[in-house]
Amino acid sequence: MPTRDPEPFPRPVLDVLDAAADRPVLEHGPREVTGAELLDLVARAATGLRRAGLGPGAGVALRLGVTPEAFAVVLAAHAVGTRVVGVPPGPVDDRARHLLGLDRAVAVTDSDDPGALTVASLLGSPAEDLRCEGRPGDVARLIRTSGSTGTPKGCAQTYAAMTAAWTARPHAWPPAVRELATRLGRYLLFGSLTSQVMFEYTVLAIAAGGVAVVTGRPALPDAITRHRATASVVTVPKLAKLVAAQRRDPADLSTLRALLVSGSPLSPDRHREALDVLGPVVFHGYGQSETGTISLATPDDPPGTVGVPPPAVRVEVRGPDGAPLPPGVDGELFVRTPAQAGAYWGDLAGSAEVFVGGWVRTRDLGHLDAGGRLRLTGRTRDVVIVNATLHHAGPIERVIAEHPDVAEAYVVAVPDEDTGEAVHAFVVPHGDRTPDLADLRALVTARLGPACAPVRVTAIAEPPLAPSGKPDKRLLPATHPLLPPRSLT
Repeated sequence: MPTRDPEPFPRPVLDVLDAAADRPVLEHGPREVTGAELLDLVARAATGLRRAGLGPGAGVALRLGVTPEAFAVVLAAHAVGTRVVGVPPGPVDDRARHLLGLDRAVAVTDSDDPGALTVASLLGSPAEDLRCEGRPGDVARLIRTSGSTGTPKGCAQTYAAMTAAWTARPHAWPPAVRELATRLGRYLLFGSLTSQVMFEYTVLAIAAGGVAVVTGRPALPDAITRHRATASVVTVPKLAKLVAAQRRDPADLSTLRALLVSGSPLSPDRHREALDVLGPVVFHGYGQSETGTISLATPDDPPGTVGVPPPAVRVEVRGPDGAPLPPGVDGELFVRTPAQAGAYWGDLAGSAEVFVGGWVRTRDLGHLDAGGRLRLTGRTRDVVIVNATLHHAGPIERVIAEHPDVAEAYVVAVPDEDTGEAVHAFVVPHGDRTPDLADLRALVTARLGPACAPVRVTAIAEPPLAPSGKPDKRLLPATHPLLPPRSLT
């Protein structure tokens, strides 16, 4: 008798919920939802979607809060094989509709929006057999990039790619993920369930035997103490605020076992300070919307690294000519991961630039050290052109951040009558100490040469943030007036 092919995503997640049938997997206020209860919600939502005529190849636009019902609808939309995209709050213009693949998508909301299916109506359907019908080559979801390096794009991830992901398959977890999994007993869930990061860590927490604890916008450390949380995702700016708060007035963080730093690189000094103040709880992840997780540093990895890429992930460091570079030499990172996207939705030119021969061109700079650990050093397009010579901002920022009076450094290019462009450094000082411009210039000149030395330095309390929560230094010149050369605010 012929054997049936394994069902595609989200079958691995549904199997995890089935294994957790008798225990809570989601906590929403006083309410606890078991694996069996969540599976029932998924089955009813899938029936409702099918009765609405939705199936393989159809588009579903989800504008949902963070609830057990919302999580069930996300899984149900994948179970029936649709193309899933999360819709951010607010009006959606024509460009965003195309970017998000919404032109012919059916909207699903948890409120009574005209013309949309509602979560309540879907869950009013009976629970029928829960089968997974995604076709391997169909787009399973569009992941919206943060736009930190330009216009946001929609990363198209197929059902084959999502099925290959390791998140819901404990036997396939890399060593760093296995270490993290032991610490996910009570994981704070917030933001959006269509966020790649929040969805993946929620599934990982449940697969690890933990419970996802729904909270609003988590103010740390209060959310950790109030929910007795063991783990949370945190951006670099929020990590810096938490460390500062713990120095001023320490909260009881005895339940905390993992802070998952995501979104932007963590400097060695910031990394070291977080470990010193918070203890061995910092996990520093590196990934992109285009690739998913690339590597993960555990608290035992050297500060400033993002860990060793697992065997299932291939990383090549390439020079300007495209040739691989040896360990210790900086170059552009090209990556292959099991669950990577295959293209940008509706953007042939952008896809051809980034998705190259099965590799993803990350546009990140870095190197692998002798031990195989990955270090990030900058962005290929983040440059200052001084006297027609290109200088990457990342190395300049790292050198400035080594100064004892600097906690964070952000470098931008500013016009200069003599050199075309020059370096303007925005710095977050350590405490009340004000960095001296002459000292910073001397430090950078000694390490990188005089062309990289800042001609302007501005002290700031914190960087402006993009909607994704990442620092957005492109906003700095607009929010802080540019001063005459060789001055300091």
